[in-house]
Amino acid sequence: MSQSQLRTVSVSVSVGPLSPADVVAVARHGAAVELSGESLAAMATSRKVIEALVEDDVPHYGVSTGFGALATKQIPLELRTQLQRSLIRSHAASSGAEVDREVIRGLMLNRLSTMATGRTGVRPLVAQAYAGILNAGITPVVGEYGSLGCSGDLAPLAHCALALMGEGQVRNNQGELVAAAEALAAAGLEPVELREKEGLALINGTDGMLGMLIMASADLHRLLKTADLAAAMSIEGLLGTDAVLAEDLHALRPHPGQIAAAANMRTVLAGSALIEEQKHAGQDAQHRFTRVQDAYSLRCAPQVHGAARATLAHVESVAGYELSSAIDNPVVTLDGRVESNGNFHGAPVGYALDFLAIAVADLASMSERRTDRFLDSARSHGLNAFLADDPGVDSGHMIAQYTQAGIVSELKRLANPASVDSIPSSAMQEDHVSMGWSAGLKLRRALDGLTRVLAIELLTSARALDMRDGGVGSSRSAPAVTAVRREIRTVVAGPGTDRYLSPEIEAVRLLVDSGVLLDAVEQAAGSALN
Repeated sequence: MSQSQLRTVSVSVSVGPLSPADVVAVARHGAAVELSGESLAAMATSRKVIEALVEDDVPHYGVSTGFGALATKQIPLELRTQLQRSLIRSHAASSGAEVDREVIRGLMLNRLSTMATGRTGVRPLVAQAYAGILNAGITPVVGEYGSLGCSGDLAPLAHCALALMGEGQVRNNQGELVAAAEALAAAGLEPVELREKEGLALINGTDGMLGMLIMASADLHRLLKTADLAAAMSIEGLLGTDAVLAEDLHALRPHPGQIAAAANMRTVLAGSALIEEQKHAGQDAQHRFTRVQDAYSLRCAPQVHGAARATLAHVESVAGYELSSAIDNPVVTLDGRVESNGNFHGAPVGYALDFLAIAVADLASMSERRTDRFLDSARSHGLNAFLADDPGVDSGHMIAQYTQAGIVSELKRLANPASVDSIPSSAMQEDHVSMGWSAGLKLRRALDGLTRVLAIELLTSARALDMRDGGVGSSRSAPAVTAVRREIRTVVAGPGTDRYLSPEIEAVRLLVDSGVLLDAVEQAAGSALN
């Protein structure tokens, strides 16, 4: 489905959970949202519970009290509207670089979904106005610093609530920086005056980190298949063996992810003349296969890629539980109680984000090692040093591997878990926090790094294969590999004397990012990778 088609899709937000695909469609592709009648009825019912407490002499957190360490102070009725307004203004305290639009849209959709369960006590009109902001393409401006991932993503969510009030800055549908009041007016939307508990309901949730987890999972599915493709191309380009990919060998250690990775690599290498040549002695002894075993970065790729898939499977189970959750504090229970709780703590999501960062770093590390083997004439089995056209005069892909090494080094630093670093806040009332928002932001940077590392490996293996067989026109590669090489050659010229390399890396990065190379494999092989 094209991006323009996705924009016309309407995602129904009801009392049940969204799907990960719903989140990606709204956050990344601008799909519209629509609140169901069931959700509007559920919100109206729970709002009556809150309104019944408004004049109660007993203090109720978020309804008639202050917040956090100030929860012991009861607020007079005439100051309750100011209480909600002050909460949002004071909590909209982010700083730093502006967070990507898709992260904020994902955050807003997840918060809207929780409101739609009817467990937060907001009026239906609050949720309808929130949906209106999403549908108008208005994106509140949020800085990268401000969330500790406990009591939810407080500062980022507060900026979104501030826009709902007609305050703060936003990006309109054209990406222009404008005042929230101006953007709302242009979209025909009215600012909302928040009432009892509504300010708190708008900022208590793991919505931002959950959105980042869901989009990262979607990206990693594509990158794992791309890693399988890259590893298979490197095996072929380095005149390795596909014997280690045999189905029965992987059945001996039946991790599903490992089995899927090995199957993908077999699909990519099916029909490779270069691989077959290594299995049979030819007249030219120089080309006979004499190695008993390939290096681990080639031989063990299915095992490592499979472990990353297992991590992703766990992460997606966490995301599923979170999508099915109604996170707020206090929460309106199904039987009409208003109860404080700790469901806003981001540890489950923060851990999952950190787990993925570890897997991403390892995938990139292995890719870089495969690339390096192409550049060392002692290990590349007949290729020029650094794949240079004229070694000494030309440097070939020498510095492309430096770029990979620099990225991989950073990915190892980004793999250091954010979730182990808790800093107490709110006068020790919030004395343990998840740092899940930070884990999400660094994972996004890590995925960008992995994309670039894989692009360089693919660029390098395509060059090596061209140097072996004279180019795509005389390819002895597997049909799937030939198709990928041909796709790469539409944006990058074949081997020759040194050229300006940075644009070539970027061109292949865009191919990886778009999924075009995986499409080429599917068309050539007759089946999609798993």
